[in-house]
Amino acid sequence: MGLFYTAGDMSYWAIWLFILFALMAFNELGRSKPWAGITLFGVVPLVLTIFVWPTTAAPGNEYGTGTWFNWVKTYSALAGCLGFMALRFVSWTGKDGQTHHLYEKKWALCFPPLILAINIAEAVLRDFQVFSFGLWEGGTVENLWTISGPWNIMNGIAGILNIITICGWLGIFVSRDKTRDMIWPDMIWPWIIAYDLWNFAYTYNCISDHSAYCGLALLLSCTIPTFFIKRGAWLQHRAQTLGLWIMFIMTVPQFADRIAPIPTTHNPTAFFIVSAVALAFNAGVAVYQLIQIKRRRLNPLHDEIYTHTRPYKAVVDENR
Repeated sequence: MGLFYTAGDMSYWAIWLFILFALMAFNELGRSKPWAGITLFGVVPLVLTIFVWPTTAAPGNEYGTGTWFNWVKTYSALAGCLGFMALRFVSWTGKDGQTHHLYEKKWALCFPPLILAINIAEAVLRDFQVFSFGLWEGGTVENLWTISGPWNIMNGIAGILNIITICGWLGIFVSRDKTRDMIWPDMIWPWIIAYDLWNFAYTYNCISDHSAYCGLALLLSCTIPTFFIKRGAWLQHRAQTLGLWIMFIMTVPQFADRIAPIPTTHNPTAFFIVSAVALAFNAGVAVYQLIQIKRRRLNPLHDEIYTHTRPYKAVVDENR
């Protein structure tokens, strides 16, 4: 990965691999056991907020974890984890004597796309902010190295397209199996890849020397389970792995800088390439979606758009 990363010791890539599998393992634990999910995403962050993070993520600390953005990102990710658990497990007995579930309420189904769009928008704003710094030769901001350039604008646009192409949220449902996963059928693989490319470019642009972990490893930790373990549950995987990583890095902020650093090459060509690919792919997904909407005369605000293209249609039908 000579164009993109340079690691002083190849053992750091072994640590990177351990982080990838650890995120996947804890995600599976939180997904399959409700008590584990509540502990990981409710009890643990509460304890850390009171006793640990005021020190390890204090404003102005040397590792850059004490910024408003880091704190907002942490709690928005955790809100997603707990909100999705509520959709999966909250139920009550109505006046009619029947059992009702939170996911049956249309207003509740607005939460997943809303929290997703907010998280993307936060990162888009950060890309534009980095461009506004005017660090054309590179520099340090909030104790993190970064470089401003057209890639920030390109990737900001890619992120906006990624928000616009979020669709089919009224088709979200909870699977009937033991794990009761939140399934979003319209979140097809091209959109997931478009998100991955955009988010990787965002981390590369704005958290450059941490991006091997918070970009590459973190994105693979939710994409692999989506394709090979529990299809259709990408957003659930994404929220939980993101929550796990942010809690870890807020607690051990020196990890990516001192313990196992994998810095970028600081090569402007690399920044341009990752953002150009992200923009091109997201533009392609947007065009494809517009074609489907027009051809099939759909309303993207309430219709599911990709019912005819789902590679896991049998799985969706079985779990509805």
